[in-house]
Amino acid sequence: MTIERLIARVQETHGRLRKDMLQRVFDEFDGQLMQIGEAGRRQKYAKMAGSAFSFFRGSAYLFYFDTTREWFPYHTPADRPTWIQGDLHFENFGVFRSEHGRFVYDVNDFDEGYLGSYLYDILRMSVSISLVCRMKGLTPAEEHEAIVRYAGAYDKQIRRFAKRKEDPRTLVFDKEHTHGPIRKLLKKSEKRAASQFLEGITTLTRSARRFTKSAELVAPTAEERRMLESAWPGYLQTLSEQAKRPDGYYAIKDVALKHGSGTASIGLDRYYVLIEGEGGEHAPDDHVIEVKEVRTPVPAYFLPYHEAFWAYFGHQGKRVTMTQQAMHHEADPFLGYMTMNDRHFYARERSPYKKKLKAEKLANADELFDVLDCMGRITAKLHARADADVDHGLMRYHSEDEIAAAIGNDVEAFCDYAADWSMAYAHQVEADYRLFAEWALERTAVYAAQE
Repeated sequence: MTIERLIARVQETHGRLRKDMLQRVFDEFDGQLMQIGEAGRRQKYAKMAGSAFSFFRGSAYLFYFDTTREWFPYHTPADRPTWIQGDLHFENFGVFRSEHGRFVYDVNDFDEGYLGSYLYDILRMSVSISLVCRMKGLTPAEEHEAIVRYAGAYDKQIRRFAKRKEDPRTLVFDKEHTHGPIRKLLKKSEKRAASQFLEGITTLTRSARRFTKSAELVAPTAEERRMLESAWPGYLQTLSEQAKRPDGYYAIKDVALKHGSGTASIGLDRYYVLIEGEGGEHAPDDHVIEVKEVRTPVPAYFLPYHEAFWAYFGHQGKRVTMTQQAMHHEADPFLGYMTMNDRHFYARERSPYKKKLKAEKLANADELFDVLDCMGRITAKLHARADADVDHGLMRYHSEDEIAAAIGNDVEAFCDYAADWSMAYAHQVEADYRLFAEWALERTAVYAAQE
């Protein structure tokens, strides 16, 4: 047998074994743990098949399956975990309007919040940066520099917090504290009227405003509506007392089942609830509340068990709302949680100003670097702020101090390590994506033949 055939045989075997492992991981998490039905799995896998980046977004459990079996320098001690976002990637940042009317740029997804080493957020974000760079056709040198810029900005901001030069509780990324593409996005969002969003998904009739039914907004069953209305008083009890309005403000006007959002969350129920606001039936101040089902965070299956965390956050909706409140400077006044049919949900306002900065809109590498500098600082703010003002006894230390010590004095080595590892793992993601696409096609063919 020639050396070429031997190499081909080794590569073929390696690919087959990895493909078998992918199938087991997907069947375990999507099928057994998440209990996503066959229709939901097909929908999810069709989205994930769109690109390597989409595949990476929808397979956080594969990332943790791999990384928690690998040794890394720069971890914080196991008994000094950070409250991490858990699924950090390029498209989990965006614009929203705070409860005080300020437009800010920040992270907008907290479903996977958990306790663990800060490094998992840094590495997952860095891999997503690699994939974004490849989608934009940047050179390997630019790809490496992009991750270095992100990691360097993170380290610099963490040290400012550790030296008490800035306070993570007050640091905000609005148009006065940003520049470049992010500042442009914030200014553009300010000009967008709230009524545009409301008019786009509702219809004002002679008697009332109601959701406009579509492929994405579907009428709930009578049982689903009764279930939500029964759980609503419990949700209102979880709202912040400081932001609470009279009960009439939260009167339900209409309910819709929301389809087509997200990738990793496919298979979980999501509702839109139209509430009264301050005006009457025809007033333009109605609010849309998103009620989303949530389950055990993916990192929890792989990272160390923390008894105090589970004791306090037995309700997964409470975990998500508290994660957002811990990491954001100004909380959504509609943030709360509820239980329906023994399933956990959290609720938040569906912001009419919600807007992401898409990678394809960035003109060149310099604009990307500028955005990543801000994202690095925001990530540091999340990690440092999460222990700053939430008095529940989970962390009796400052995360920024532990992180700065773990990174050490050789920041250049830390940034290079993050870049080198993430670029290598991005190659693995691309290879896994090709194997996944093959498996998803085979899987669809099998089920089609059975129908």
